[in-house]
Amino acid sequence: MKMADSQKIRVVGQMSGTSLDGIDLADCEFWQNHDLKWCFEIHNAVTLPYPDEWAAALVNAHMLNGEQLMLLHKRYGVYMGETIKQHFDISVIHLVAVHGHTVFHQPDLHFTFQMGDGAAVAAVLRKPVVSDFRSLDVALGGQGAPLVPMGDELLFSEYDFCLNLGGFANISYKRNGVRIAFDVCPANMMLNEVAAWLGAKYDNNGQMARRGKVIPQLLDILNKWDFYAQLPPKSLGRENYQQFVLPVIKQFSAFPEDILHTACVHIGMQIGRSTEKQIAGKILITGGGAYNSFLIEQIQSHMKHEVIIPESRIVEFKEALIFAFLGMLRFQSKENTLSSVTGASKNSSGGAIYLA
Repeated sequence: MKMADSQKIRVVGQMSGTSLDGIDLADCEFWQNHDLKWCFEIHNAVTLPYPDEWAAALVNAHMLNGEQLMLLHKRYGVYMGETIKQHFDISVIHLVAVHGHTVFHQPDLHFTFQMGDGAAVAAVLRKPVVSDFRSLDVALGGQGAPLVPMGDELLFSEYDFCLNLGGFANISYKRNGVRIAFDVCPANMMLNEVAAWLGAKYDNNGQMARRGKVIPQLLDILNKWDFYAQLPPKSLGRENYQQFVLPVIKQFSAFPEDILHTACVHIGMQIGRSTEKQIAGKILITGGGAYNSFLIEQIQSHMKHEVIIPESRIVEFKEALIFAFLGMLRFQSKENTLSSVTGASKNSSGGAIYLA
């Protein structure tokens, strides 16, 4: 199927974040206006919590042997395809863009792996599918992340900064006219872990964190993580979290509300540090952490920028929207990955295309 650049293009975008909240699906439409600026509309979007069996399978996927991993990769592709078919009118969709679920992300060792076989998705839906967005950039020497800044550049240029509060906090902005972006620190992955110690899936509106108090020793240890001394481009994966952050917070497990409070202060401090040298401007905050009012207060207290939290559909589905956009760019053989962000040797058009 050939798509003319000027026509409206309908794409379903899929995202599964490291915090395992569920699958985000967004039915989006893209077109260029008379000034050739990209515009979008989200027609429909849904977050589907993982059934217990899938949540357990994905959280333990990194421990599987090769054969088991490939089987789960295929099964997850079928599951995503069937899920998309159940929730959207596939007859009006031109293309499906599947990020999948990250199992391994070790760009220093030149590999990354997102669970979810694009071929299986295409076979179920009988539509073109773009998947495996990160591997080409990693092969070109990049971090393979973050990829969302291309969407920030072309769809959300009215904001000076774009901050996403997902499993990790990542930020995107222009410095000296060049878009840069990087993972800042752990966010919901850490907060949800501690909330689970109190029997909750997450800290609703930051209420538990608000009841706690700072643990100075914990805050000091977290702030001294050597990752923070690294210059961009840089990215975080589950491996980094498990190697450093998780052992540290477990040392203080008797005080979960205090850990939550301290973690929010820590996140606020690190985000503030990541933007402190930039001219004051507007910062768009999206992702599940945007609903944590205590966390937002901490971020605001450590920065000079004006915090903007958009309508809920953008908060919740900006990443799914942008992966839909990146899939469309890939299908049109246009660049969708910025080397200024990832550190790769060149910009690229990443993603494997499956034509069913």
